[in-house]
Amino acid sequence: MTTIRFKQMKARQLFTYCAIALIAALSLTLFSGLASAHGYVEGPASRAALCKSGQNTDCGSIVYEPQSLEAPKGFPAAGPADGKIASANGAFPKLDEQSATRWAKVNLSSGQNTFTWKLTANHSTASWKYYITKTNWNPNAVLTRDSFDLAPFCSVNYGGAQPPFSYSNSCNVPQRSGYHIILAVWEVADTANAFYNVIDVNFSGTNPVDTQAPTVPSSLSSPAKTATTVSLAWNASTDNVGVTGYKIYKGATVAATVSGTTLAYQATGLAANTAYTFNVKAVDGAGNESSASNAITVTTNASGGVDTQAPTAPGGLHVMGAPTSSSLMLMWNAATDNVGVTGYNIYRGTTLAATVPASATSYTVTGLAASTTYSFSVYAIDAANNQSAASSINGTTASASTAPAWSAGTTYTIGTLVTYNGSLYECRQAHTAIATWEPAIVPALWLLK
Repeated sequence: MTTIRFKQMKARQLFTYCAIALIAALSLTLFSGLASAHGYVEGPASRAALCKSGQNTDCGSIVYEPQSLEAPKGFPAAGPADGKIASANGAFPKLDEQSATRWAKVNLSSGQNTFTWKLTANHSTASWKYYITKTNWNPNAVLTRDSFDLAPFCSVNYGGAQPPFSYSNSCNVPQRSGYHIILAVWEVADTANAFYNVIDVNFSGTNPVDTQAPTVPSSLSSPAKTATTVSLAWNASTDNVGVTGYKIYKGATVAATVSGTTLAYQATGLAANTAYTFNVKAVDGAGNESSASNAITVTTNASGGVDTQAPTAPGGLHVMGAPTSSSLMLMWNAATDNVGVTGYNIYRGTTLAATVPASATSYTVTGLAASTTYSFSVYAIDAANNQSAASSINGTTASASTAPAWSAGTTYTIGTLVTYNGSLYECRQAHTAIATWEPAIVPALWLLK
């Protein structure tokens, strides 16, 4: 009998160890996924952002990654399916639960408002678009295209540029009253995907023009400085509707604008042993600007010895989007440095493939062979040529396509595959091609595979 009890105890211990190992593995999988995060609307806070902050409950795993609501672009013709709009095509199904009382709401006035995105990977961007539910929508039915006015009330063409990590659009929100949903769409330029955020909004009917400025940001200070940088920090302002941002002034010039939830800033590119004066003003969605905070004058450090400190390693290195048969797009999170990152070295195996500036956090490696696995490493460098530790990843190119090359004058049907500039595209609408309708130029007709 003692032997049997001993064996049972050993079995229970083995089960416990296996369970702990499984939980650890799941945790590693979950948090490694955060490295390839992208972006979400933080002001006015989206449904996912309120899940992250705890104001929405029973949200599922989106609380760990509100920045990952990614689905095919092209809404409303394409994009997430009806009933899966809030969850980015079902990736986070809890977000698709819809009723008039299911989600916390942010107060909003019709008229001019600022929408601020927090980006953790600032992709090359095609556009930003904002849609709103119809005046007679049903808040107790699942979200479908029929719930929304399908013409965006705000559309910003970004032309393929790379936005800052905190990016805002000023939009004129249509007149509404009561509970409505705003769908914010960030369309990436060089992949087939976009990011979809729903914002649960409470309108109070016809709203007076907001003329009340935020309170003054208080206790501006400088917690750190170097020969070329000054760090600033301040206490939050308040507003009758909501603070949407802060303007940082260097002397009489606006040096930067940050989001309404950001209470720190680092001024860079300064001269050594030089005095600079700073103040901060708060702004709201109507453009009202507070009085200036207390002004502080900070003298940068004298230029000293040789910089021997290397930058941190670039974080979150991953292959972005679908590989082609001859190229892979690498993306990473920005590194930091005691003085300043000046660029990134990209290696293919042991060979330097390219050096990109510090403002770039992505690079497309071309000239690769089909169906081949390659090893890549990215290093951050500074002005003293200190190089960080490597961030490394393997990527495999797609198999060689047998699809014909795109050509003008050809009639294409839905689903037809073609190649163009080494990439594979699928026809989205039947048409006869003309010289200005190349797949890379007309995403309404062609879907990058």
